[in-house]
Amino acid sequence: MDYLHAQRHLKRRDHVLKSLIQRIGPCTLRHDSNGFRVLAQAIVSQQISTKAARAIAARLVRSLGRGGLRPRAVLAASDESLRTVGLSRTKALSLRDLAEKFLSGAVPLKKLSEMPDEDVIEALLPVRGVGRWTAEMFLIFSLGRLDVLPVADYGLRAGVHKQYELEELPDKDTVTQIGEAWRPYRSIGTWFIWRSFGEVRQSKGKATRDS
Repeated sequence: MDYLHAQRHLKRRDHVLKSLIQRIGPCTLRHDSNGFRVLAQAIVSQQISTKAARAIAARLVRSLGRGGLRPRAVLAASDESLRTVGLSRTKALSLRDLAEKFLSGAVPLKKLSEMPDEDVIEALLPVRGVGRWTAEMFLIFSLGRLDVLPVADYGLRAGVHKQYELEELPDKDTVTQIGEAWRPYRSIGTWFIWRSFGEVRQSKGKATRDS
C-alpha cells in the first residue's frame, strides 16, 4: 500500500513526525490477512517484550508442525507443548478459546472487514484474553485500518515520551491529545513512533494492560 498521502498529511500537521518521517523514510507497514495469526501473535505479545514475544511465537509455530499457527493445530496441541514453548497457562487458555471461537464462527471473521472499528473491537472482546489493545492490533495489522490510536500501548507511549521530549511517560489523555493532529492517519503516525525504536513486525510495544 502507498502511504504517500498519509505521510504528507502527518508532515504538515506535526513537526515532530515531519522530522521523524524525513529520518526514517517511507512507511512500510504491511497487513496480514490471516486474522487468526495476527490475534494469536498479539495474545502472545501481551505484557512481555517484543524480543521475548518473537521468540515464543517462533517456538510455538515450530511446535505446531506443518500446519503452522492455525485454529485446529492449536486445539490439537497438548497443554504441555503449549507451556513448553513459553506460554503462560493464561495465554494458552486464551489461544485455545480464540481457536474455538474462530472455528465455531463466534468470531465472524468474514464480516469483520466490513464492520466499523468499534464494532470489530466489540466482536473480539468476548474472546478470552482479548481486550481493547489486542483488538486494536488486529485493526492495524490485519484489517489495515488507518486511523487507530492504541493509547494503552507502551511502545507508543514511550515513543511519544522520547520524540516529544516530555518530562514523564504520557498518560492516555496526553497521547490522545497529541494524536488528534494525526487524524485520519493515526495508525500511520503510531507506526512511525514505533519505528523510531527499530523494525516493526507486528506491534513495536506492549500493552500496559489489556482490558
